Amino acid sequence: MTSFMDIALEEARAAGERGEVPIGCAIVREGAVIARAGNRTLAEHDPTAHAEIVAIRRAAAVLGSERLADCDLYVTLEPCAMCAGAIAFARVRRLYYGAADPKGGAVDNGVQFFASPSCHHRPEVYGAIAEAEASALLKRFFEVRR
Repeated sequence: MTSFMDIALEEARAAGERGEVPIGCAIVREGAVIARAGNRTLAEHDPTAHAEIVAIRRAAAVLGSERLADCDLYVTLEPCAMCAGAIAFARVRRLYYGAADPKGGAVDNGVQFFASPSCHHRPEVYGAIAEAEASALLKRFFEVRR
């Protein structure tokens, strides 16, 4: 049985095959995937085209709303500050992430965006989902480039 994180991992692998950093995301509502994406920063020449941002944009278009209050977001790497902000603004209900990101993460590492008093929405957060596979994808990607 395919899990929602497996779908995010499929998107991460596809992003890596395109030469993008292999990060993938799936957004789920009522048990169904309504949007999925991998990183597209190179393809779109857009530093904001992280997997989470692309998937949030797609989910908002599907729902016809900027609010994803009854949606869960699965992503293979701990979101950065920009993506954590987008998750908060979209009012995502739950965040599930794979690998922790001690350098660029902003959920359980770094600025810990959702713990900030100025953060207006805090999703439930669950980390280390399929962490080994998500970490291995990133490690292989960067080893080849070094």
